[in-house]
Amino acid sequence: MFRQLPAASRAVARCRTKSTVSGTWLEGEMKLGTKVVHSAVSPEPKTGAILTPLFLSTTFIQESVEKYLDKGFSYSRTNNPTVSALEAKLAECENGYGSSAFGTGMAATTSAISATMKNGDHCVISDCSYGGTNRSCREFFTPLGMEFDFVDFRDPENVRKAMKPNTKLVFSETPANPVLSLTDIEAVSKIAHEGGAKHVVDATFATPVMCRPLDWGADMVIQSLTKYYEGHNMMTGGAVISKDKEMHDKVKWVQNVHGNIINPFAAFIILQTSKTMGIRVKKQSENAQAIAEFLESHPKVTKVVYPGLKSHPQKDLADKYHRDGIHGGMLWFDIVGGADSGKKLMNVCQRPWSLCENLGATESIITACAVMTHANMLKEDRLKVGITDGFIRISCGIEDSEDLIRALKVALDQI
Repeated sequence: MFRQLPAASRAVARCRTKSTVSGTWLEGEMKLGTKVVHSAVSPEPKTGAILTPLFLSTTFIQESVEKYLDKGFSYSRTNNPTVSALEAKLAECENGYGSSAFGTGMAATTSAISATMKNGDHCVISDCSYGGTNRSCREFFTPLGMEFDFVDFRDPENVRKAMKPNTKLVFSETPANPVLSLTDIEAVSKIAHEGGAKHVVDATFATPVMCRPLDWGADMVIQSLTKYYEGHNMMTGGAVISKDKEMHDKVKWVQNVHGNIINPFAAFIILQTSKTMGIRVKKQSENAQAIAEFLESHPKVTKVVYPGLKSHPQKDLADKYHRDGIHGGMLWFDIVGGADSGKKLMNVCQRPWSLCENLGATESIITACAVMTHANMLKEDRLKVGITDGFIRISCGIEDSEDLIRALKVALDQI
């Protein structure tokens, strides 16, 4: 006689008999660590190659005049299959509608501004951002009839007070380069939208591993792909990831008009290097935390700023926006003796530290911001936000933290 199994046993039996097929995807939403590896990457249909092919082709043959663009591609200044795969990956990792990839981070920044502003428009922008961003607003866009107010974004009310009837864009950077001040993305997005403006966030220091600004109300995210996405000091690149189709179409149009799309080879490399971004950022954050704690306890260090330290003035905001206790690989510090001592330390600090520009790479980098990354800011503006001539910015790589600390200790002993 047939005996019906208990409900729990029937459920197990159903699971055992469910048929699946190799090559099909598991049901359900994937975690970010899986997305950075697999998003927008499918086996090449003819050969089964696991990697997206590198299409080094300027133009694409059309079947007929009537079928122009039926395959989606015509000329690589507009779209390229390898570039499109990278753009799709970026959009998925950042929770955006679409993305546009550019040759550099600055190309992404200027395109975001170009897509939202014209002569007579006003922008409220952070008084502390990447030096190239600051310069482009002052020296390139201002002569074209656009207006920029540089304000302290640590207090959202400063943004509200700076808004005008012609404000079209609010531009924040969090964590800010290089002082690591933070922006309340949710509050500033609300202020921007109440004033009829778009909010763009440069989240290069954060990466989607730490924070996805589109989840908090921002309209666009800027990433300098040169930094953590690429992460190996090989390629330059930038991206604007948009929250909706209307914004994406505007940015994509600017990309085509300016002709500043990323080249396919760089896109191919970043498609590969970005797969390890989650692992790298976690290790870099662990190193930064250990180094920050070492520096904070050193008698010759007068100040250390890192969002993972309890002493960070915006620690509550860091804990709100930075997921899983990951606060990034960037920090800065001052030492006794001021600017002269700071410059001396950078001149005597040995490898594995490298004295150079860039950040977010596997190699640990020490940077003199006043003469490198932020030299093109007006000196009075630079000093106002705390970037002194001896300001020491460090980007932690993936080396062993003990070796990095030991090299810093040797350098500090000479001050």
